[in-house]
Amino acid sequence: MSVTHPIPQLSLRRQLDAIRPEIEAAWADILDNTAFIGGRRVQDFEADFARYCGAEHCIGVGNGTDALQGILHALDLAPGDEVIVPAMSFIATLEPLTTLGLKPVLADIDPVTCNLDPAQAEKALTGKTRALLPVHLYGQPADMDALNRLAQKKGLMVIEDSAQAHGAVYKGQRTGSLGHAAGFSFYPGKNLGAFGDGGAVTTSDPELADRLRKYCDHGRLDKYKHGFPGINSRLDALQAAVLHVKLRHLDGWNNARQRWASLYTELLQGIDALILPETGPDRTHVWHQYVIRTPERDRLQAHLQEKGITSGLHYPIALHLQPAYRDLGYGTGDFPHAEALGETCLSLPMFAELTEAEVRTVADAIRAFFGQQ
Repeated sequence: MSVTHPIPQLSLRRQLDAIRPEIEAAWADILDNTAFIGGRRVQDFEADFARYCGAEHCIGVGNGTDALQGILHALDLAPGDEVIVPAMSFIATLEPLTTLGLKPVLADIDPVTCNLDPAQAEKALTGKTRALLPVHLYGQPADMDALNRLAQKKGLMVIEDSAQAHGAVYKGQRTGSLGHAAGFSFYPGKNLGAFGDGGAVTTSDPELADRLRKYCDHGRLDKYKHGFPGINSRLDALQAAVLHVKLRHLDGWNNARQRWASLYTELLQGIDALILPETGPDRTHVWHQYVIRTPERDRLQAHLQEKGITSGLHYPIALHLQPAYRDLGYGTGDFPHAEALGETCLSLPMFAELTEAEVRTVADAIRAFFGQQ
């Protein structure tokens, strides 16, 4: 069973084709009422997404980066306060910290799950540490029990970067309800993606929710009264409508991703030069990315491209080696597990609308590269 057509790493077209009538109906209602900012569509999505995550509140914002920045501001952290962050993530995990004058302190990742290693996080603590910011990388929840125990012992806040983990579950709870607050991105390629930028914060802290909602709306107290300087970052109604439609499908899409991940793992077993992803205990992975690791990464990627198979790199440069954060003072060798992941990671095609024939074609091409057809 194989295919001859090109296989993308992600296809938004296939998802859109399946739900287009639902989206068009939701947008028609907004256009008829010209209710583009706020209103029922945003409120309905916020209520249902909060309920889905198991949180009391959801605040829609402009993007995932603003979601994290809003949380950090609402927690009233002061310039110079330190926040522990994994050394492997997208740069948007760090940007809100430095925007607010906070100090990111990096810690290495667990080499199996690729998430923040609680033991390394503990080693990175200082008297200025105020929060832990684990990332649920690739769609797998971090070791939240250990991180929450550490936070409780040291009096720290825990902020989830849930940008890649919509619907993932840790010990019976969905991401978005595992810390003090969580930031989500709805970038189009996410498991739950908008038709442009979008984001949200979930929390069960009413005071944090209230302060964050005001902060992201110019510090507004009422129409023309502003209690403090804020930012302009709101989820618009058109994007909220898209997300509300897609939320009904999210669990089904995640189940499909899990099916394709299981098939990849079954078909790629036994290749010595390949490290396959593993899921930690007591959690479900929603496979935003299916990331294999191999020292032959660049040659393998080129081989797949020759076969019409697109793959991705998430992420080739660990955060401490990014030129933008050279001033943090880290260097090569400081976080060996994060560096090794960056040098060897390869994201295979992964989206709900893949076919079994496509997954088998990708696996066959990889086995052929390693001489194990």
